[in-house]
Amino acid sequence: MKNKKISADELWSVAWTFVRTVVDTLREPFLILDKDLRVISANRIFYKVFQVTEKETEGKLVYKLGNGQWNIPKLKILLEDIIPKNNFFEGFMVDHDFPRIGFKIMVLNARRVYAPLESRSILLLAMEDATRQKHLEKQLKEFTKKLTKEVAKRTEELEIRVNELERINKVMIGREIKMIELKQKIKKLKKSCKS
Repeated sequence: MKNKKISADELWSVAWTFVRTVVDTLREPFLILDKDLRVISANRIFYKVFQVTEKETEGKLVYKLGNGQWNIPKLKILLEDIIPKNNFFEGFMVDHDFPRIGFKIMVLNARRVYAPLESRSILLLAMEDATRQKHLEKQLKEFTKKLTKEVAKRTEELEIRVNELERINKVMIGREIKMIELKQKIKKLKKSCKS
């Protein structure tokens, strides 16, 4: 069998099918952008989370998505300054009040992918909603702070009670010693009365 030479377009088509399939299986919102930062594709979770349609998304500049909801200064810095120099970034946190879904804290990861011998490149942009996690972290910090105050207050109360009990104990020991001394005096008195 003769080896058939695969064209760059055929290779790109296969790669593209593979990328789309992988992206669609992800549980986090995901965008695939072209070199000009226009959306080539998004996964179903992206559409569901951000409550947008393919028509509103595909072919649009990322900053113009959802009537400009992605026009976030931090995101611009990442996509226009960091990606061209480094080809990727990971764990970048962006908080934003999105018009349809409200305030969200998103952790962004991006990586530029180049096709061999091609000028085409795509940018994979993954988003993880960390809003609930950050909210829980904030609640945990508040709870810890409250608990620390309560423990300090209770410790102070216990120290006062322990000091009070130690004082009462000293008084009781003093009385016990006096009782022993009195008993010895009574015993001596009784002995001296008998003699």
